Amino acid sequence: MNILILGGAGFVGANLVRRCLKHPENRVTVVDSLEPLLKSTTENLKEVWGKIRFVKADIRNREAMERLVRGKDAIFNCAAQSSHTLSVLDPFFDVSVNCIGNLTLLEAVRRKNKRALIIYPSSSTVIGRASHPVDENHAEAPLDIYSADKSVAEKYYRIYNRVHDIKTVVIRFANLFGPYGKGYPEFGFINYFIAQAAQGKVISIYGSGRQKRTVMYIEDAVDLLYDCVHRKRLIGGLYFAVHKEKHSVIGIANHIVRVFRKGKIRTVPWPKLRQRVETDSMSIVSTKLSQLTGFKPKYTLRRGLEKTKTIIESAEQEI
Repeated sequence: MNILILGGAGFVGANLVRRCLKHPENRVTVVDSLEPLLKSTTENLKEVWGKIRFVKADIRNREAMERLVRGKDAIFNCAAQSSHTLSVLDPFFDVSVNCIGNLTLLEAVRRKNKRALIIYPSSSTVIGRASHPVDENHAEAPLDIYSADKSVAEKYYRIYNRVHDIKTVVIRFANLFGPYGKGYPEFGFINYFIAQAAQGKVISIYGSGRQKRTVMYIEDAVDLLYDCVHRKRLIGGLYFAVHKEKHSVIGIANHIVRVFRKGKIRTVPWPKLRQRVETDSMSIVSTKLSQLTGFKPKYTLRRGLEKTKTIIESAEQEI
């Protein structure tokens, strides 16, 4: 299979590259802009470098996208600006990557390779604050520009499927964690907590930390993304993919400190901007996806943290 992974030097992309390479017959092209604001790095790919074709290119570049999509069987678009706070501080940058970038890709596929399947990882935060358990029929009320733009991009994919017969699948994830993550507070709180603990630093939790979260280990996520290639029933649809486990934010931090055996936890007041984009507790179900595919994550929070620790402490990844 000829595979294109956009945003392949980032967290989800780098893990997905490894998943695709488990099948030696796959030809994997990895694309990343290496935009400094997005914190992606080719260090995430160093031990698989000889097994991939890497192209430095921006998803917003029409000519590059039209060239890169040619001949591909499956395209995974992991390219994104994923910081909630940055999206509010620089909304035009977020729109350019998360909206214009997706349109550029979809147009390239429409013009140059309509037989390709495009799989788009999205985010549960498109929902905003939820008053009851969340499924695909829950109303959307995004709290920040990132979440709003992800919601818009989801609709692009479904429109291109309906109007242009482009094969698309949209998967909404929530609070992914694992190796090759960005250890910055702007890009996912669990990987930030992991980076702090791994270095013996303090984990700062905003407020009480009692809000509940659905979490999932990255290996389960990329296994699902790869499996989507072989699931024709999913084409044209949008699906939540979550673990049934739910944990409080402070509970997650305690798990991390216990697994890594270092780091400390403290609670601090909410910064004004972060509190305004906070979704609070959220309960999500992925019944629809499970019924169609039998999807069931393998890793508990504890097992995922233990495996992350093993990888971080090996020569494979440096914090």
